[in-house]
Amino acid sequence: MARRLPSLLRAGRSKARPVALVTALAILAVLGLSGHAQQAAPAQAPPPQTPPQTAPPAQTQDQPPPVFRTGINFVRVDVIVTDKAGNQLSDLRPEDFEVSEDGARQTIETFKLIELDAGLIAGPDGPPREIRTDYDEEREAARDDVRLFAIFLDDYHVTQGSSMVMRQQISRFVETQLGPSDMIGLMYPLQPVAAVRMTRNHAAIMKAIQQFLGRKYDYTPKNPLEEKYAYYPAEIVERIRNQVSLSAIESLIYRMGSLKEGRKALLLVSEGFTNMLPPQLRAPVAAMPGIGQTDRNDPLAGNSALEDRAGFMASMDLAEDLRQVYAAANRNNVAIYTIDPRGLATNEFGIDQNINMRTDRQYLSSTMDTLRVLAEESDGRAIVNRNDLTTAMKQIVRDTSAYYLLGYNSIAAPIDGKFHEIKVRVRRPGVQVRARKGYYALTPTDAARVMAPPKPGPPKAVETALAAITQPTRARLIHSWIGTTRGENGKTRVSFVWEPVARVPGATRGPGGATERPARVSVMAIAQDGAPLFRGRVPETAPQAPAILSAPARVTFDVPAGAVQLRLSIEGPQAEVLDSEQRVITVPDLTAPLVLGTPEMLRARTVRDLEAVRANPSAIPTAARDFSRTERLLVRVAAYGPGGTAPVVTARLLNRNGESISPLPVAAAADGLFSVDVPLAALPVGEYVVEITAAGEGGEVKELAGFRITV
Repeated sequence: MARRLPSLLRAGRSKARPVALVTALAILAVLGLSGHAQQAAPAQAPPPQTPPQTAPPAQTQDQPPPVFRTGINFVRVDVIVTDKAGNQLSDLRPEDFEVSEDGARQTIETFKLIELDAGLIAGPDGPPREIRTDYDEEREAARDDVRLFAIFLDDYHVTQGSSMVMRQQISRFVETQLGPSDMIGLMYPLQPVAAVRMTRNHAAIMKAIQQFLGRKYDYTPKNPLEEKYAYYPAEIVERIRNQVSLSAIESLIYRMGSLKEGRKALLLVSEGFTNMLPPQLRAPVAAMPGIGQTDRNDPLAGNSALEDRAGFMASMDLAEDLRQVYAAANRNNVAIYTIDPRGLATNEFGIDQNINMRTDRQYLSSTMDTLRVLAEESDGRAIVNRNDLTTAMKQIVRDTSAYYLLGYNSIAAPIDGKFHEIKVRVRRPGVQVRARKGYYALTPTDAARVMAPPKPGPPKAVETALAAITQPTRARLIHSWIGTTRGENGKTRVSFVWEPVARVPGATRGPGGATERPARVSVMAIAQDGAPLFRGRVPETAPQAPAILSAPARVTFDVPAGAVQLRLSIEGPQAEVLDSEQRVITVPDLTAPLVLGTPEMLRARTVRDLEAVRANPSAIPTAARDFSRTERLLVRVAAYGPGGTAPVVTARLLNRNGESISPLPVAAAADGLFSVDVPLAALPVGEYVVEITAAGEGGEVKELAGFRITV
């Protein structure tokens, strides 16, 4: 069984599919893990309207920067050339390369050497941009001087012991090998791909890695979805897990392909895949091992011709599943680096499982072969049988840091949607050449879509509203929000609202080892000339220790329009200062005939809560901007018309690109307040904007407020 897998995978002859797994398909449909939902356009065909790209500063000194052509038949090939010691060669010229497509020689039209300096962006743009919105993510990931990584922690196929051993080594790789401009994402098998964020917050990624815990051969259900099949036979559950993991990997590949055209690295942490279990582990009820197993204590079970035949058929099914994954990787120019956390392994199963040595070796070899095939077929590397993972993973960074980028216009100019093989040869003896295996040509439909004019980015107002969702990473003790309405005597009334950030394991420790838990915030407002405008605390009386604030708190004060400096001090239960901050805000002049105040967002968890919020015009808004689909969201805004008249207020829901999704109902309340109901239950995970428009005799004005749905 084990020895046949690599040849079957490389031949790609198997068209067999696994047995009918209705439960698995239902789970995949619920989770949205199918990799075919949103397929990116193939990497070789960027839109023709893309401006010419010039080479980065890292360039051979005696060669002028090339201008990159674009078009639906233009193909880009990343080529890694190393000597026998594994060192990259950086002195090659275009005439040293020979590229063929489907056996036909191609003319190299563009050529440049990509060399990235440890993930550091060099240029006039300044330090690396913080990733706050989906638009930031797409814009930064597409840059030639940004490296894109992703880590897939396959807890379904990693034992608990192996996961605890590898945590530190994977974290050390992120800490020591990635630079400040490198972007990286993290995903689990059951995580929707839409929730994966490619980020530069490497500390958050390392923290998540430290919480990784493997569940291989542990079928205890951890969520309602797993409870649906926990009482199936163990072998069926193992196949379901294979389908979930491989589908999630495929989805992540398409996600990475949609963000960047150049080479990308996917680190797959897994102990490999198998569609069979030894007879000793074939529990009739996966969540209840040992019950009803006839071969549990028979060490010779599994040594038969029937087992070999069943293993052969199971390997054919698995071969087709893996082929789909590495085909997607080739289509999206993603190199898969498989990392086996077992290290230098001598056995697959424990001695307490009574599995004979022959069967054990077969399963160990077959699972390792699945990792090797995924890596080799996607131009990655298989890090297996290695105890020192950190040293081996340095090659991942080297591969994405120095490579040749060749471009040619395909002679055949295919628009057939089929795979076309690419071979690259270097006219220099003693070198090793690695390049993508080929590409999938556009279909006629894809070609028409690519030739269409590119969609513009979101309007500036939408981008600003989305950027306000994420606060700076240093302000992790509290969420805060600042809004404005009309005040007395021509002044503007400023509202400062804050609420504590939910506690998480590993929270920051304060003086004396006590966990930092904010109780109140001291607020001071100062004018441009240094004159004090306001000073107070919210709440005015600090809760008695060890109590902390559990709901939003607000303070309001009137100030003249213009620049105002706010000095904030976050205090703990014992009046100790936990953090401080200074920020300058621009207070708008709201004395114009037609104006809108700052939209407030009020959170309700039940229908009764929502009715109570509607009836209370003084309800305190939430400072956070993350919501779940089980919650209710009410947006309230003050609108002022000319001469005290009420303007006509309308609202609509926008996506993150500024495109309208649907109109929203607006209800008038007392004192010039208007409320907007935002239905969340039917919205997918993502970022949205509420646009509120007030129209009157003086024209119309708009205010935008962004929010995010997380689950």
